[in-house]
Amino acid sequence: MKTNPTAAAGQITAVEIARELLKTEAAAIQSASDRLVAENVEQAVRIILGCSGKVVICGVGKSGVIGQKIAQTMTSTGTVAVFVHPSDAMHGSLGIITANDVVIALSNSGETEELVAMLPALKRRNVPIISIVGNLESSLARQSDVVLDACVDREACPLNLAPTASTTVALALGDALAMTVMRLKGLTAEDFAANHPAGRLGKRLTLRVGDLMHKSPNVEPADSWLDVVKAISDGTLGAVNVVHQGRLMGIITDGDLRRTIEKTPSERLDSLTAAEMMTRNPISAGPEMLAFDALQLMENRTSQISVLPVVGINGECLGMIRLHDIVRAGL
Repeated sequence: MKTNPTAAAGQITAVEIARELLKTEAAAIQSASDRLVAENVEQAVRIILGCSGKVVICGVGKSGVIGQKIAQTMTSTGTVAVFVHPSDAMHGSLGIITANDVVIALSNSGETEELVAMLPALKRRNVPIISIVGNLESSLARQSDVVLDACVDREACPLNLAPTASTTVALALGDALAMTVMRLKGLTAEDFAANHPAGRLGKRLTLRVGDLMHKSPNVEPADSWLDVVKAISDGTLGAVNVVHQGRLMGIITDGDLRRTIEKTPSERLDSLTAAEMMTRNPISAGPEMLAFDALQLMENRTSQISVLPVVGINGECLGMIRLHDIVRAGL
């Protein structure tokens, strides 16, 4: 029988260790928040907002990984940003950095060799440098236009060696910059979604009924029930629109068809028409309606409906959208 080694008498459990480490990192972020210098934050945000080029983020090792995440966060929230590794920069990639850009440099020590080596080249290009650094007396801090203090008392690592609390603080400061700039730019949920078309939020705010609808086979009000059966079978949508002179008159679903035939005497079947079977003035959607709103329209009812006719602004029948189509699209 296997036992939990951390559960032995007198030993701290794994969950207690995890909680302690999380509290260490949370405390480091709180401390960084308390040390924020208003003038530095205002200047950093002002520089980014005034940037006519892009934000170039640089870092080595774990700081480089954090820098890549910050670049992605900024880009997705309305601030064009790229990550450039300092080693690559010193071997040709400096060409991507122009005088219209801003550089955010990350280093816990502030003495990262590759990063410090590229500073003279940045100075020659008059590129503003914002540093997120753990040592305010370092070479990087001294040569930066704005310094954000990311120092920590100790790492969450039990040996106080592996970058943990320091990288968490650097990431949090980068996120704070990105979100502050995003808020001041007035980025809306729709703007955010435009950069995330494949995500659920993006789809909810951008995907429209017209993107998912089908051109449905239509029947006339005077058509027979056999014409309706054939139209539903041909369309494979489980329903058909009843249309006269291009305008929607009603809708007939599989259920409507079955229920009407069941209650109609056999001697009347030959004269049964689409007009007698259809649901008149059905709920419909426009092609510009958000697919998510159409989904809500179908679901938020006493009895759910699985299809909606799609009608243009002039009342013309355009097609049909199914609940299945919207769900399959990832909404």
